Amino acid sequence: MAEQSKNVKEQDVNQLLKVRREKLAELQANGKDPFQIVKFDVTHHSQEIKDAFEELEGKSVTIAGRMMSKRIMGKASFCNVQDLQGNIQSYVARDSIGVESYQDFKKMDIGDIVGITGEVFKTKTGEISIHASAVTLLSKSLQVLPEKFHGLTNTDLRYRQRYVDLIMNPEVKDTFIKRSKIISSIRKYLDGQGFMEVETPMLVANAGGAAARPFETHFNALDEDFKLRISLELYLKRLIVGGMERVYEIGRVFRNEGLDTRHNPEFTLMELYQAYTDYKGMMDLTENLYRHVAQEVLGTTVITYNGVEMDLGKPFERITMVDAVKKYAGVDFNEIHTLEEARAAAKEHHVEFEERHQKGDILSLFFEEFAEEHLIQPTFVMDHPIEISPLTKKKPENPEYTERFEFFMNGWEMANAYSELNDPIDQRERFKAQEALLAQGDEEANTTDEDFLNALEIGMPPTGGIGFGIDRMVMLLTDSAAIRDVLCFPTMKSMGAAKNEANNAAQSAPVEKTVEKAIAEVKETYDFSNVEVEPLFKDMVDFDTFSKSDFRAVKVKECEAVPKSKKLLKFVLDDGSGVDRVILSGIHDYYEPEFLVGKTLLAITNLPPRKMMGIDSCGMIISATHLVEGREGLNVLILDDKIPAGAKLY
Repeated sequence: MAEQSKNVKEQDVNQLLKVRREKLAELQANGKDPFQIVKFDVTHHSQEIKDAFEELEGKSVTIAGRMMSKRIMGKASFCNVQDLQGNIQSYVARDSIGVESYQDFKKMDIGDIVGITGEVFKTKTGEISIHASAVTLLSKSLQVLPEKFHGLTNTDLRYRQRYVDLIMNPEVKDTFIKRSKIISSIRKYLDGQGFMEVETPMLVANAGGAAARPFETHFNALDEDFKLRISLELYLKRLIVGGMERVYEIGRVFRNEGLDTRHNPEFTLMELYQAYTDYKGMMDLTENLYRHVAQEVLGTTVITYNGVEMDLGKPFERITMVDAVKKYAGVDFNEIHTLEEARAAAKEHHVEFEERHQKGDILSLFFEEFAEEHLIQPTFVMDHPIEISPLTKKKPENPEYTERFEFFMNGWEMANAYSELNDPIDQRERFKAQEALLAQGDEEANTTDEDFLNALEIGMPPTGGIGFGIDRMVMLLTDSAAIRDVLCFPTMKSMGAAKNEANNAAQSAPVEKTVEKAIAEVKETYDFSNVEVEPLFKDMVDFDTFSKSDFRAVKVKECEAVPKSKKLLKFVLDDGSGVDRVILSGIHDYYEPEFLVGKTLLAITNLPPRKMMGIDSCGMIISATHLVEGREGLNVLILDDKIPAGAKLY
């Protein structure tokens, strides 16, 4: 019965699309092709009219926007037009616009772009409206707008088709308007402080300035490999060497890493550098900048994110990383003097570390494990260990630590700042240490940049520098749950062949059906001729032992990359018990978290908890592995969605 209803609905939608094209053909045949209109003079927007009603009442205005509703009532009708600022009602009467124009108006569809000229008035119910004297069809919508375009089931489609999301969800448009205002406010503040905005290369031979894996590409004209920048730092410092004392750049950077609620492979970073100051000067600048932006854009310095208030008006807390770990983990690294002692403390507190990690790395792991989540109010975490700060000046009184801080709010790192290292000899040694880490398999380690070293040898003044994550700042100031909510067009997994089919199908299917149908029609074939699988086990397992493994169907409620891990994904699962189950699985090389949310997987649920990166993993996600030319392939076992959470496998 449900399938029959679905087919009827599809037929109805297809008929609507056909009618819209027939209407367009009729308009074109009558010399009224809306697509031949090249200009329309708009005098006001909807909110301007409402705000200045007393001044505009009885005066003629012209608006343009998308028709979102229409009520035909014989010789007079109402429609609602949505523009950049909001929406406004228009009263359209046959006697006011003429018989022919009124007939044309009645044939217009929801979603059409229209221009309306008329007098401003207020209806008997008190609604500010426009009494139309002319209605012009400016663009014909050939698709059917969805009745509802939000909620979990449509999240993926919202991000892929942001243009529809903006039309249907006013709060989404408001977020991006605020984003623009935030960036404008940042520029205004920095310009007022004597900073100069500059631009530096995106294609670079050496991607340095941050701990991240770059994207690589090939430049045909020079027959040379290049990387997309992961940071703005090294070029901006070159400008400081050249005598440009205060510089900043707001631009895209690219990091070949995972996707989660706070990470996108391309994001907006702002870095600024100021000669003749240090990291304490950067703290003062950060505090003042955040207050200025919040006050100018939101009208307050008290912001609320996910129900939690954060006060930007109060002095920001300042704490060293050592003191933060002592406060929240109860471990005093002032009393830990050797690598062996640091490793012993890590084992005692179940902090996972790698063989290559030094004492300072382990301190950082303690901070991430125990302290970060508590830093809700604005906090500067100062004096990071030298092992994790390759571009930062050492503290003169304690060279194991550097003049560096990270700015935290809501438990998130919001900015990273240094007293910049300007000693070329020290910098070369730091690069050598990074090269050694690279050789040990750390794909995020920096490589030596000889031209940057040459610039330092020319001479760079004492300098303070900082990098701000603009997207996270926008998330906090707009109360947005995920980074994708503040990126107009976030990075999405390619739909492959479905993309072309979707484009072709767009001529005969509505927005949501186009994508769904295209995905359903993609057919893949697999060549297993060169696949190797592990030999079957010959040792027998008795039935009683095997039956004690509790295999269950689980629904993926949440999935995200584990910070500081290249392989681990953290799953929050519905296992049918009513209590969320957390399982970590090392499959990030094969799957992005977004793909797995909502899927039904297979897991063993009665294994004892196992610490992984300091998180209890309570079970095991089941995958199938194989080899192709010596490289491992992996496929998570994804079950039919009809199987309920908690269903037991026999």
